[in-house]
Amino acid sequence: MNKNPWWWIPTLYFAEGIPYFIVNNISVIMFNNMGMSKGDMAMYTSMLYLPWVIKPLWSPFVDIIKTKRWWIMAMQVIMSVAFAAVAFSLPHPSPEAIAEGGTPVSLFIITLILFWITAFASATHDIAADGFYMLALKPKDQSLFVGIRSTFYRLSSIFGQGVLVVIAGLLEKNLGDVPKAWSVTLLVSAVMFALITLWHTFNLPKPESDHARKSGNGAGEIMREFGRTFVTFFQKKHVWIALAFMLLYRLPEAFLVKMMNPFLLDPVQQGGLGLSTETVGIVYGTVGVAALTVGGILGGIAASRWGLKKSLWPMAMALTLPCLSFVFLAAFQPQNLVLVSSCVALDQFGYGFGFTAYMLYLIYYSDGEYKTAHYSLCTAFMALSMMIPGMVAGYVQEGLGYTDFFIFVMVCCLVTVAVTAMLKVDPEYGKK
Repeated sequence: MNKNPWWWIPTLYFAEGIPYFIVNNISVIMFNNMGMSKGDMAMYTSMLYLPWVIKPLWSPFVDIIKTKRWWIMAMQVIMSVAFAAVAFSLPHPSPEAIAEGGTPVSLFIITLILFWITAFASATHDIAADGFYMLALKPKDQSLFVGIRSTFYRLSSIFGQGVLVVIAGLLEKNLGDVPKAWSVTLLVSAVMFALITLWHTFNLPKPESDHARKSGNGAGEIMREFGRTFVTFFQKKHVWIALAFMLLYRLPEAFLVKMMNPFLLDPVQQGGLGLSTETVGIVYGTVGVAALTVGGILGGIAASRWGLKKSLWPMAMALTLPCLSFVFLAAFQPQNLVLVSSCVALDQFGYGFGFTAYMLYLIYYSDGEYKTAHYSLCTAFMALSMMIPGMVAGYVQEGLGYTDFFIFVMVCCLVTVAVTAMLKVDPEYGKK
């Protein structure tokens, strides 16, 4: 029996976003509030990006082992259990260690292992869900629901970075116990994710075309095909310029986004803005994400009218110049919430608008015989572009302080300008 897509597409793409934002964004706030040093926090949370960097290596096996539906359900069960395990195993550092920012990483070993398991399950779930979408829907319905899936992925961002953070902040305030507040928040996430998994058990369709791919030589043939796609990727014209653009275009934002929430949370005497956790959930997780979404929508409209080549410079400027808002915030440390929210919204709007050119270029560069596989490799470099700067961002901030760190981010904007200037693209590409 065919299921109405409205019964499962919204929940599937909501479920796709939640673990990603918990592992890569909420973990930053949680570890910061539990007293982990900035350097260690940025290093270990950035390493959680790795599954999204290397997922092209195992994505072929999702095709040849079991069905896409099986992978979706298996990964959702694993993530539900992992969230519950994190909730019950979260360490309880002393209030003194939290206040001093001296909680050792060793206390969080189990938490980090469980987040790693969640990250690998989430990356695998992404592969299976995107493949399942194409198998379970007719081509005309795929076009119809592409906006719906994007909308619910964005809603998962607001829920993950906004609602869950507000819940954690209110619990911190009411319980007076930071670790317990986060344990309860993660338990809420586990229950919610388990309910979504149960919903999908009964409502995810079973398309006839969803079956393990038969291959005469099995995994060996798949890996040889992957080898060909990998080699041809690096044989493309201007490959080194393309890689430099993929890795460095977002360099300022890669540093900034890792330290944005700690800056908003840290006390004024430590150079931060001293906002409460629930306020950060509203300022960054709700207002910021909304501005990011609007920027992305307007960026898409602009790119379709201007084409990729004419979009590059306006979008590169939109990505870089709003970073100045954080230099202003760090230098003057305003306590006006409207002003702070406006600065965060400006930065996120600029990032959303500027990111459009980046995504369009990945599609442009992937075009050719191995379009899908090459795009997958491009997204791996996209994840790597956030992972590597994020790993050192905390140590840079500890060495410079917040004001000089954000000035350093502005210097990194010159790298964005340099790689944009080197890029070579078809002047007509991307126009309607």
